[in-house]
Amino acid sequence: MRAVVIGGSGHIGTYLVPRLVEAGYEVISLSRGKREPYKSHSAWKKVERVAVDREAEERNGTFGERVRGLAPDVVVDLICFTPESARQIVEALRGRVEYFLHCGTIWVHGHSTQVPTTEDQPRHPFGEYGTKKAEIEAYLLGEARQGGFPATILHPGHIVGEGWVPVNPQGNFNPQVFGRLARGEELALPNLGLETVHHVHADDVARSFMRALANWSGAVGESFHVVSPKALTLRGYAEALASWFGQDPRLRFVPWEEWKKSVPEEDAAATWDHIAHSPNCSIEKAQRLLGYEPGYTSLEAVREAVGWLINDQEGALLA
Repeated sequence: MRAVVIGGSGHIGTYLVPRLVEAGYEVISLSRGKREPYKSHSAWKKVERVAVDREAEERNGTFGERVRGLAPDVVVDLICFTPESARQIVEALRGRVEYFLHCGTIWVHGHSTQVPTTEDQPRHPFGEYGTKKAEIEAYLLGEARQGGFPATILHPGHIVGEGWVPVNPQGNFNPQVFGRLARGEELALPNLGLETVHHVHADDVARSFMRALANWSGAVGESFHVVSPKALTLRGYAEALASWFGQDPRLRFVPWEEWKKSVPEEDAAATWDHIAHSPNCSIEKAQRLLGYEPGYTSLEAVREAVGWLINDQEGALLA
């Protein structure tokens, strides 16, 4: 079986590509540049790596043809962000592939209503990213259920792993938040710290793609949440992280309008995106139909990432 992975050297592809090779797939990894995967693995020696400027080729109307020309049995698209991109590749691959797997996002739901959120709840997306991903999901599911195109959508949460900064207990990406908690310093959280984030380890996302490949009949025409077993409140997340460093958490709770003025504009925008969504998603459907069982809890996944971050900065984060 020949598998083409679009975005193969990124967060998910770092873990998925070796799993595909080990499962016996002939793998072609498409990526924009020559960036190395976040973790080395001997399986990469068996992978054909192709540099592609997807945006440029889509403007020329040739990207779908490029993928089709690689004669894949399976295509995994990890970096599709617009409905136009999805349509171009579907039209090129229609009748040419056995399976098409798309990486979505739990942000297709917008704000949480009933939690844990299940895949069948109405979509109320907001923001460009979530709205476009919801449009892609609706398009692909329509093509699968009405047009026979063999598509499955997997919706990760906040992806965590070695090599990049995870969403922190303030709901943004400022690494100094981890340092403050590690040093026992006071940390201000917005509101009461009861909004939620829902992490998932990148290898668990890779695991979910492999489970979908192994369960074609139950997965085609369906979408699935791919997250850890439980979401975290910002407060619980901060308390746990402080305890890793032997500290009693010193938390202060500040109303949003006041809190956002105390941090850089970029951090406030990221925090607002996360707390406005406050995802808390069910994985029951993926467990039942795919046999998906995450290997990491949210805290276990974050702990691995924070450990990498400390080593990468040679302990400066804790100083």
